[in-house]
Amino acid sequence: MRRVPSQCFPVIIVAVVCTLFSCLFADAATLTDLQMLGRYRDLEKAAEQKLAASQKEPDASLLGYLCVAYSRLKRHNKLFDCLDKLERRIKSGDYVLETDKLFVANSDGTPLPNMLRAEALIELGQYKEAVGEAKTALGKVRDHMTTGIWSPKIYRLSLMGTLGLAHALGGDTKSARTQAEELENFSLGFMGIAFTTTFRANALARVNMALGQYNKAFEYVKDEDSILARSVWFINNVAWGYSGDDAVETVYLTLPKLMIRGKCLSELGNLEEAGKTLDVMLRNARISDNGEIYWLTLFERGRVAEKQGRFPEAIDLYRRAIEVIESQRSTINTETNKIGFVGDKQEAYRRLIASLHASGQYEAAFDYVERSKSRALVDLLAEKQDFSVAGADREKVLQLLDLIKREEQEAVIQDLSPSSSQSRTRSVKTREQIRGQSPELASLVSVTSVPLAELQRLIGADETLVEYYYDDNDVYIFVLSDGILKSTRVKKGALADDIRLLRSLIADPGSGDPLPLCRRLYKQIMGSVEGSLVKPNLVIVPHGVLHYLPFNALHDGQRYLIERCGIRMLPSASVSKYLRTRRPSDRPRVFAFGNPDLGDPKHDLKYAQNEAVAVAASRAGSMVLVREKATETALRMFGAGFNYIHFATHGQFDPDAPLESALLLARDGQSDGRLTVDKLYSMRLEADLVTLSACETGLGKVANGDDVVGLTRGFLYAGSSTVVSSLWKVDDMATSHLMTEFYSALKTTNKQEALRRAQLKTKEKYGHPFFWAAFELTGSAR
Repeated sequence: MRRVPSQCFPVIIVAVVCTLFSCLFADAATLTDLQMLGRYRDLEKAAEQKLAASQKEPDASLLGYLCVAYSRLKRHNKLFDCLDKLERRIKSGDYVLETDKLFVANSDGTPLPNMLRAEALIELGQYKEAVGEAKTALGKVRDHMTTGIWSPKIYRLSLMGTLGLAHALGGDTKSARTQAEELENFSLGFMGIAFTTTFRANALARVNMALGQYNKAFEYVKDEDSILARSVWFINNVAWGYSGDDAVETVYLTLPKLMIRGKCLSELGNLEEAGKTLDVMLRNARISDNGEIYWLTLFERGRVAEKQGRFPEAIDLYRRAIEVIESQRSTINTETNKIGFVGDKQEAYRRLIASLHASGQYEAAFDYVERSKSRALVDLLAEKQDFSVAGADREKVLQLLDLIKREEQEAVIQDLSPSSSQSRTRSVKTREQIRGQSPELASLVSVTSVPLAELQRLIGADETLVEYYYDDNDVYIFVLSDGILKSTRVKKGALADDIRLLRSLIADPGSGDPLPLCRRLYKQIMGSVEGSLVKPNLVIVPHGVLHYLPFNALHDGQRYLIERCGIRMLPSASVSKYLRTRRPSDRPRVFAFGNPDLGDPKHDLKYAQNEAVAVAASRAGSMVLVREKATETALRMFGAGFNYIHFATHGQFDPDAPLESALLLARDGQSDGRLTVDKLYSMRLEADLVTLSACETGLGKVANGDDVVGLTRGFLYAGSSTVVSSLWKVDDMATSHLMTEFYSALKTTNKQEALRRAQLKTKEKYGHPFFWAAFELTGSAR
């Protein structure tokens, strides 16, 4: 018979007494009971009822219970306001969290707002801010504090775990390891050691998981549940009429612990035990209400199946994981605090695409490539609400968008009630309504793709579509022509390094000959599909680092690609469905902005000003604004009246905040001079062509997988059919020449061919690719 550790006897006695007491008086549960027993949904309801019934300002005690309920239920939309109110009460001197339970001591609530705020910020991915809040909370913990539910020891253990997790997820591994060591060495004392030992073990498991130290993390979750845990389970559930899959510990403790255990076993190579652990999770009826853990479990189970060589099973599991991912717009990681890591949603797409491609299912693989790019854009725009809406009842669409946001805020809550599933069903129906009202907006708030047959109709009969996708090791190349999809896979090798080297050689014409690299890159990413490139025009859909590659400067050994065919780019093939088609105008007018006054003479662009004047002069009825008149305000006032909009100015891109990438214009009393990507998604321009004759305007970076699309994608959504942009800081004088040639050619040919002719003309005058290869056309060729 297994001996029970002596230190557990007091805990067991307390558990039995508490259980009997709870059974007798379950109908008279207090707020303290509900918090101690983890009945957070009931706690929220009870606290809100008390708040509604009160005729006076809520005290710290009631706000404390309510904030804890919001925190544990992940109601971030309510939590921060509650914490602000609680903090104000504490600063006014009302800092004691009084209990409504006999024999339970009061607590000092001073550290609580910062502590709960730190936990929420981790789930929102704001790790630096979470570190600050956790440190502030730790600084408020004092040994003389009252020792109720929130004792100094529990505060410190919780905050040390939160701080270690925030450091680890934020990339500060040194500080995270230091915090883990301090947590390991923290003195627990004797009384209550069973509970605090479990509390500390869970915190250490999460921190080590976040550090990728799976062997250490596993040490804290490998044992069977302790006697204490089983006693707590009985108190929290059986005594209160909950059991099995409905139990609190199932959703709040068991599933996260099993997730850590299964992930560790998989990473440590024990695939059989990992599969068994994850299967236990997937058999649980409540896991589908636990969105983040659900898709992660499906994904990790798919990884185990793939490692075991069971590819059909892996494909099915990956598909199911992506179904869960695509059911929501939200990017909140609600389980981060519990499992110690953030799931990479793009990795689920990568593994599925690789598995489908390996099994020869090229059409399915292509569809998930498109969906992965759509998911990346949805994630980028997840917090945006003020979209412009074309061709629909704008107010109705924006109301539906707001409804989706509120429904998703409810969907991330770990709610055991049937209403949680109903909320997800409502969200799906709301998305369908937006799709009917505004299909293009629907593509920004939910994952979409275009069927292959429809896509073939959208590209020209004289075009071949080439789409790229890569994972850690391979580049997948898909070629669509005449309704036939072909695909191949090549090793990625040093692709990223070669592209960086090519760009450095091109950026400095005196640094060396870029031609050998142009040939090598052509062979790597075009050579295997060269036999399919028989049509006069190419539609290229890059991925990742390939967005930085000047495709027109690739060389097949005899000539540059731009000499061989016309080229246009798309951020994804599905964008073709939303490109505007307009009747050609006999007298297309240009609205040109040149050399805005940026307040610093070193940013002046003499030739850009001349360029803007010359471009405007090429079309009757055009307008040109230079220096202090070249403002965002002017664009908003007059932009809708022109076919062509031309910017000859500086541009900036921000890889860490892609929506803040911007064209720089002159400031005025109504605008700050930054025409950002974020603003473009709220504008309607309806221009047939937008030309960004600026520095680096084509560069951008989308979180979770695709380094794209920056300002070009924003202008396409704002209504432009075509965007011409540059890939590096362009030469002022050569660009002026190229743009003059471009607008001259537009009088006799389409936009794609006009740019091609302008580049070839500029190549004749300035032979090095630096002067002519930067510009690319995205969107419609015509």
